[in-house]
Amino acid sequence: MRNDKENVIVNKTFDFALKIIEFSEVLYEAKRYPLANQVFKAGTSIGANVREAQNAESKADFIHKLKIAAKEADETEYWLLLCMMSPYLKSPDEKLFSELKEIILILSKIISTSKIK
Repeated sequence: MRNDKENVIVNKTFDFALKIIEFSEVLYEAKRYPLANQVFKAGTSIGANVREAQNAESKADFIHKLKIAAKEADETEYWLLLCMMSPYLKSPDEKLFSELKEIILILSKIISTSKIK
């Protein structure tokens, strides 16, 4: 199923993962190790699952892998919201949060469109 042409969601999730690594480092430097690890794992796995979906064995497998990416995106949103709302934690850049929202919308659209076809 892999197609090596330009892929918006693959590129967006890869760029997002790089920004998550940077934000995780900020949390790590603030000695918020468990939270840094959670943000890192959830935020980088979105792109890993999207990338894995590009090599899906079937349409059902493709949808399943994208659903996992969507779950990881929801988890990432949870951790970023905790950082935003807690007075004790470094708040993520608003752009990071808006990029995540965009990724969630794109994943939702791809999943729903793939189910129809």
